[in-house]
Amino acid sequence: MAHATLAVAAADASPPVPVTPDPARRLPVILALDLGSTLGWAMRTRNDVILSGTRQFRPSRFEGGGLRYLRFTGWLDNVLEHAGGLDTVLFEEVRAHAGTDAAHIYGGFLASLSSWCEHRAIPYEGVPVGTIKRHVTGKGNANKAAMMQAVRALGHHPEDDNEADAIALLRWAIDTGGGVR
Repeated sequence: MAHATLAVAAADASPPVPVTPDPARRLPVILALDLGSTLGWAMRTRNDVILSGTRQFRPSRFEGGGLRYLRFTGWLDNVLEHAGGLDTVLFEEVRAHAGTDAAHIYGGFLASLSSWCEHRAIPYEGVPVGTIKRHVTGKGNANKAAMMQAVRALGHHPEDDNEADAIALLRWAIDTGGGVR
């Protein structure tokens, strides 16, 4: 199995968006994730640049279902290495799923993420979907199109709703100090 690299993921990433560059200030690195087979991710670097994109973790026809989670943790290792460390990992906390398969897949990603973070002593936290949506759109039940429009209005260029959700989560963390006002 070939190892995924951030360089490969960056090829599918949206262009970086500087928030407020200040070379004298080294900020905590925050990774925000929209967990799923098509994972949306957004990261603020120490230099206050926001990177984002999507990553596919669907197994191929001849692979076992657990391979998606091995690829996911390998990708996390790669992000950790290329980012020079992570200070916080946030994920979209979903309480209702479209179906049983989606719930099982989400649970697998959540278990993989939480054990990966625990093993590396990286703080992680789930943020309810309604909190994220309300922050960027003003409505806790905003649809995918409204989320995409709101994130684009903030100057980002998400390719799909997964990336938009991850960016919205990251913006929530930056704007609220991780929920602390």
